Amino acid sequence: MTLPLALTMGEPAGIGGEIALKAWLRRGEGIPPFYLIDHPDRLAKLARALGWDVKLRAIDRPEQAVTAFADALPVAPLAAAPIAAAGQPAPADAKLVLRAIETAVADVQAGRAAALVTNPINKDALYRAGFRHPGHTEYLAELAGSQQPAVMMLASAELRVVPVTIHLALREAIAALTTEAIVHAGRITVAALRRDFGIESPVIAVAGLNPHAGEQGGLGHEDIDIIRPAIAALGKAGIDARGPLPADTMFHGAARRGYDAALCMYHDQALIPIKTIDFDGAVNVTLGLPFIRTSPDHGTAFDIAGKGIARPDSLIAALRLAASMAARRGRS
Repeated sequence: MTLPLALTMGEPAGIGGEIALKAWLRRGEGIPPFYLIDHPDRLAKLARALGWDVKLRAIDRPEQAVTAFADALPVAPLAAAPIAAAGQPAPADAKLVLRAIETAVADVQAGRAAALVTNPINKDALYRAGFRHPGHTEYLAELAGSQQPAVMMLASAELRVVPVTIHLALREAIAALTTEAIVHAGRITVAALRRDFGIESPVIAVAGLNPHAGEQGGLGHEDIDIIRPAIAALGKAGIDARGPLPADTMFHGAARRGYDAALCMYHDQALIPIKTIDFDGAVNVTLGLPFIRTSPDHGTAFDIAGKGIARPDSLIAALRLAASMAARRGRS
């Protein structure tokens, strides 16, 4: 790689710092060069506390990370060190958390970094500091200046899922579900499968909302009135979208072999199967942004933060997928 990946600090009271350190310690396993936007003193203290031999190198420019990576973890220093203790988020750190994200986005947009990889944030701590975005994805879309809603994909070697509605209570998600939202998610998903995953003729499986996809209206009319028109519209656009399918039978092994991504109607309909199938290796990918963004498919894990036992597998998968997507775009 000629450009490194930009990795954000995430919530400093969580496991982001230690999984970043662990990922660098495993750099000999084909992990692409990345730099961490954080504070070197915090990382040095964390490494010492965990007994890990990690050499840090502060960098002035992202391109320095590529040559530094083999010998030291490159760090783009934040202006101040976070004050949070492990497992105890501090709202005062919110400005640093957001600053790390803003810096990474600016680097990627300016062509100084190949892609953005984000460590998990804690929305509650950000909300208490005045943050008003529903989540990470929506904030990135605003920073990117996107005119249309971004789409969240969870991807692993065995399954890719896309929830049409994301961070909403179930009652609100059902009320928010529209034909237009399904069509938008389907179009963005297919474009990403072609551009970033190299799938020339993607097949999309569309989950029904109600049990048994509504039983022809016997268990609700949303599948008939909202989902079927969306599938028809996607078909008219040349997209192979199949469904609505009963969600309880579309995620077993044989069913998964029949499609490239599953379009799901609400958050847990998508996340339960992929986290069951590959809890440690799944990756969060934001589709529809003008740059590549991936993230581990887990949260801040306050209960184990600072203990050194957090697994870096999902972060490593996110780094590898971001690099693969960047390389594919570079060849196109």
